[in-house]
Amino acid sequence: MQNKPIRAALLGAGYISSWHGNVLRRLPNVEITAVCDLSLNAAKNLADQYGAPNVFTSLEEMLAANVADCIHVLTPPNHHRAATEQILNAGVAAFVEKPFALNAAECHRLDALATEKNVALGVNHNFLMLPSYDKLKAAIKNKTIGPIDTFEANWQFPLTPLRSGPFSLWMLRQPQNLLFELGPHLFAFVADIFGELENVSVELRNPIVIPGGITHHQNWQITGTAMGAAVTLNLSLVEGHDNRSLRVRGIGAVAQYDFAEDAYRIEQASMKDIVVAPLMRQFSLAGQSLKTGITNAIRQTKSLNAQAPYGLSIHRAIESFYQSLASGEPVDRRLSAGLAARTIELIEVATEQATPKFIPTQQPQTHETKPSNDMTMLVIGGTGFIGRALCHALADEGYHVRVFSRGRGAGFERTDNRISVFTGSLKSDTDLTMAMDGVTGVYHLAKATEASWEGYLENDVAVTRRIGEACLAAGVERLVYTGTIDSYDASQADRPITEDTPFDHDLERRNLYARSKAACEMELNDLAATRGLPLVIVRPGIVIGKGGPLQHWGIAMWRGATACKLWGDGRNIMPFVLVDDVADGLVAAMQAENAAGKSFNLIGDPLLSGQDYFKAIEDGAGVAMRAQPTPIWTYYTVDVIKYWLKRVLAKRSGLTKPSMRDWKSRAQLSPYRNEKAKEILGWLPESDRTRFIERGITNANLFGLNKK
Repeated sequence: MQNKPIRAALLGAGYISSWHGNVLRRLPNVEITAVCDLSLNAAKNLADQYGAPNVFTSLEEMLAANVADCIHVLTPPNHHRAATEQILNAGVAAFVEKPFALNAAECHRLDALATEKNVALGVNHNFLMLPSYDKLKAAIKNKTIGPIDTFEANWQFPLTPLRSGPFSLWMLRQPQNLLFELGPHLFAFVADIFGELENVSVELRNPIVIPGGITHHQNWQITGTAMGAAVTLNLSLVEGHDNRSLRVRGIGAVAQYDFAEDAYRIEQASMKDIVVAPLMRQFSLAGQSLKTGITNAIRQTKSLNAQAPYGLSIHRAIESFYQSLASGEPVDRRLSAGLAARTIELIEVATEQATPKFIPTQQPQTHETKPSNDMTMLVIGGTGFIGRALCHALADEGYHVRVFSRGRGAGFERTDNRISVFTGSLKSDTDLTMAMDGVTGVYHLAKATEASWEGYLENDVAVTRRIGEACLAAGVERLVYTGTIDSYDASQADRPITEDTPFDHDLERRNLYARSKAACEMELNDLAATRGLPLVIVRPGIVIGKGGPLQHWGIAMWRGATACKLWGDGRNIMPFVLVDDVADGLVAAMQAENAAGKSFNLIGDPLLSGQDYFKAIEDGAGVAMRAQPTPIWTYYTVDVIKYWLKRVLAKRSGLTKPSMRDWKSRAQLSPYRNEKAKEILGWLPESDRTRFIERGITNANLFGLNKK
């Protein structure tokens, strides 16, 4: 008789939940039975993806329903302790994402509770479970490395939210949160290999002030000693080359573990003649790297990238934990609550050393504003790059601004208090009605990021229709919607694009974002034509400026902070526009009487090509940018290959067929005209090339480096 499947449930429907869900559905004798999230729609969407029959909006309801043998705790870190405690008290196993909790005492209490209730408890520290780490541990155990002299752990990986948001993320709310969010990646290695860290000191560099006045340090160097070894942990969050690795020097060898790539190599003294030894040493290192590269490439190809290092680490962790559940054996030490508690203890010590060096929260900035006109504007999508600039531009104009946000707002503090935050769901008619109470105009800048057309229909197109209907019900004077120039066919260099240019005639073969934005416009235009919705549509170009991302995919396909592949040869003029100019255009779209019923392409004057853009970065930042001209047909060819692999090997349906025109449009080969916005809106985008580069590139702090 076959054993009953282990029933798994997901608590939290955010980004990490899909990684866990994808693993669970591939495990034998495991079934996903429930999803729980504060957002009912988010829980339903994830449950539908995995065929989970039960959906809940509270952990209490899920536990009362007795539908799970193990619950994965995938909530923000500040909720881990309470959720895990509830789960364990109910006699249900828990698998918790790092950090386990926010202080060691809580961790130890949870560990003791699991023992008392006789239920399994595991904590995921991803990179402890990769095959290459197994090799490093084996080299330590069998004394190949010998007594460790120095140990260096690096998490040198850009954290874009520090520069362009969203600033309401838990890890950005306090300076120490960064260490609790990212530190477990490094401290778990120390806890596993050494178990201790003494004589701890912390150096902080490169401060950056995020909206809201909180100062975060983008460089942390934590030093100490452990079992006689000098230990250094480097945390760097500025734009730069990805270096997530361990370097272990022992008496017998030096080992390197790149946990971002799941690559391991070891260097020992050569037994060859002194003349040949250097050559043979390099052959050994090259051979190890080649073997690792081939092994990883085969694994990732067979799994269609599902077994890339990050996914593989989660897979091996969850698989190991469920093997323990099935057998009744203790969990792997690397997943144990004891090791997780020790990790948090080490982080607490480092935080104590760092806290006196934190810079106090700064007071809100003083803005030069016009007298209040008592009108309130609702901005949906106001926490994004363009949205933030718009909110401050409206407040500077004298408006009161209400930002519609899914979570706690952060970073809109002003001395004039003209910006407030309304928390709600765009799928709730009640929330939309409350948010629009007393509002004169509404801006809809929100966008969805989905993996399927069905997802876009539900979370972008249907939501936009609901917002339009709510505007009609509330009697707002004007709705300004931001579409995208990506919906145009920009593949023809000899055809200028204006607002009268129709969208691509075959949008079903364009990228899902372009297709969805066009569908949103159709829904709103229908409401305008049939029910009198007061509508203005604006389509910003490629928006750059302070607060924007360095790795903007409208400009190139990025492979790192200084490496990218251009869409084509990169010589054609690109539709760049400054974020402050876009904000001014959006304000004008609300104010101009004769703008109603019209659409506007907010494109800056023709100033820079893709190659010009990267040359300006080189000149301003003093770094060589490898912007490689790349024929469009190569992107299309790779897309075709991926399409058929997904259809044939992964048996996936509903895929968008590759389109050469879509790839050509990404190169923005067609020139754009902006006369309509200038004439009707009185819009004056930056026209001086030197000032444009200064505002959009040189002074935009794209790399996050503090040069003071």
